[in-house]
Amino acid sequence: MAATAPFAKMNGAGNEIIVADMRGRADRVTAAAAIALNADQATRFDQIMAIHDARTPGTGWFIDILNSDGSGAQACGNGTRCVVQALGAETGLKTFTLETVAGILNAVEHDDGLISVDMGRPRFGWQDIPLAEEFRDTRMIELQIGPIDAPVLHSPSVVSMGNPHAIFWVDGDVWSYDLDRFGPLLENHPIFPERANITIAEVTSRDSMVIRTWERGAGLTKACGSAACAAAVAAARTGRTDRRVALTVPGGQLQVEWRADDHVVLTGPAEWEFSGRFDPASGAWQRDAESAA
Repeated sequence: MAATAPFAKMNGAGNEIIVADMRGRADRVTAAAAIALNADQATRFDQIMAIHDARTPGTGWFIDILNSDGSGAQACGNGTRCVVQALGAETGLKTFTLETVAGILNAVEHDDGLISVDMGRPRFGWQDIPLAEEFRDTRMIELQIGPIDAPVLHSPSVVSMGNPHAIFWVDGDVWSYDLDRFGPLLENHPIFPERANITIAEVTSRDSMVIRTWERGAGLTKACGSAACAAAVAAARTGRTDRRVALTVPGGQLQVEWRADDHVVLTGPAEWEFSGRFDPASGAWQRDAESAA
């Protein structure tokens, strides 16, 4: 297998991640490689986090993010934690400055193993999310699915965390909604010119929520860090919660704080599963001997 690169299969609160080490190379992980890796049960993933050499002074690394359908992504909080854990194990560092296409992210690995990522500031303007038409108040927009007189989901809050999110508020169990059926329709709704991440959220107290997310370009996932941030911010913005929230996601627990300086901080775990090498052009891969199952 020629010109292979190292990778680690990891997860962040169940969000399936491949961390690919592309440092010292001029090529990128192709969409074809992403699709091929996702087609293999062993390497199925939600996002690839490809670590490249830094592009901007003051940053340590540039992270190129791909979804499982081969499309690009701007932000992935759970994947960023996996990158931090991988780089921390290699370098011994505890603080990190990373760059993605959405901007510069700062992260810290705590002594208990949890990792916090500063996901930046949320954006609420309809043109910044973006939406296809003007809504002056994005705390609630006109969008529904199901019968007009009895919609199944309606009136979501919308926000950008570097990528577009729509959060539908429900009073009942988030598992009672057929998100794998509604998700693709809402992700690709004409109101979202760049598609959107779709979240169903149940607020359980002033400081706790339960969410499920259909990720743009990835489908149903066990966790989505930027969706957790978007849901927490939207809940606080609409008066449903305070600005510090614990979120239960299918893969575990995440914490989000919308700080007074407007930055959103995501905290949660990261877990290594196995490592190997892969061809960034084709996706052909092999497991490292010490990781053999």
